[in-house]
Amino acid sequence: MTCSQTSLKSLNTFGLSVSAERIVYAHNTETLIESWQANQNKPWLLIGGGSNMLFLDDFDGTVVVNQLKGMSIEQNQEEWLIHCAAGENWHEFVALTVKEGMAGLENLALIPGTVGSAPIQNIGAYGVELKDVCAYVDILDLNRNKTMRLTNKECLFGYRESIFKHQYQQGYVITAVGFSLTKHWQPNLSYGPLNSTETPLLTPQAIFDKVCEIRRSKLPDPAKIGNAGSFFKNPIISTQDAEAIKRHYPNAPFYPQCGNLVKVAAGWLIDQAGLKGYKADHAGVHPQQALVLINLGDAQPEDLVSMAKHVRDTVFNKFAIWLEPEVRFIGRQGEVNAVETLS
Repeated sequence: MTCSQTSLKSLNTFGLSVSAERIVYAHNTETLIESWQANQNKPWLLIGGGSNMLFLDDFDGTVVVNQLKGMSIEQNQEEWLIHCAAGENWHEFVALTVKEGMAGLENLALIPGTVGSAPIQNIGAYGVELKDVCAYVDILDLNRNKTMRLTNKECLFGYRESIFKHQYQQGYVITAVGFSLTKHWQPNLSYGPLNSTETPLLTPQAIFDKVCEIRRSKLPDPAKIGNAGSFFKNPIISTQDAEAIKRHYPNAPFYPQCGNLVKVAAGWLIDQAGLKGYKADHAGVHPQQALVLINLGDAQPEDLVSMAKHVRDTVFNKFAIWLEPEVRFIGRQGEVNAVETLS
């Protein structure tokens, strides 16, 4: 369905007043293909919940909203096998699995966006990443009108990385994601706040409820304060660099990675740089969670870009660590390199 309204304000969680030439709501693959073929010489952008992007300007083409719906569940002695359409709301999907007694996704509660967006970023939270539960991803080749199924290994998942940011970025649409949830469930309490609660979290529902409580206490509701969730990735640095930081900050939150590498919390770096609650030109750093940049009401794209650059430069000047945006930057013609935009 093509919409006569071209404003994207309600379709991006930053709540920026930007527009597109055309907006299409795709409830089936036929609409996806038709809109693609009709815009061969124009910019074409697929979005889900609009929760992980920063529009830099009006979009000179068609924005397609993925609204593919549906879900099916099978099971055997070892696992539940769930096939979920890409347009389903991610948090509602997680809540349903927990309610139905299918454990494994509870740590990923309240992450904004759709199921189809989850593999692109390899979303993760509280010690769990999508790659840990993903069995496959179905993608539609818009040029050949052909659907392909990629296994977990073929998705090339990494930290906030996947093949969908590269080889399958242009001309392809994620239509569904398959999940494998083991029946031999073990709680993942590796993330500090989950492991330090007074009441042991021994059930998926208890973990789900605690994750929701933590996220709601720290993260602003996009319906009230425009934001795109975590703006920067947690940087991965050498053990040597981490030890140098620890000499000055013994309680710095580090998470060992494979090899001689350590992940450091970007929010902590921003907080230590004195930027939590910082405001300028209608944009700011959230006072409860420094990893979140916010629209204070009337922000323009350039206000948020300027804020992101200020945060990035300030953290580098203090720690010699360059933060890399997790949020996608969308220009007039399509996605652009976020790091280059802030450099």
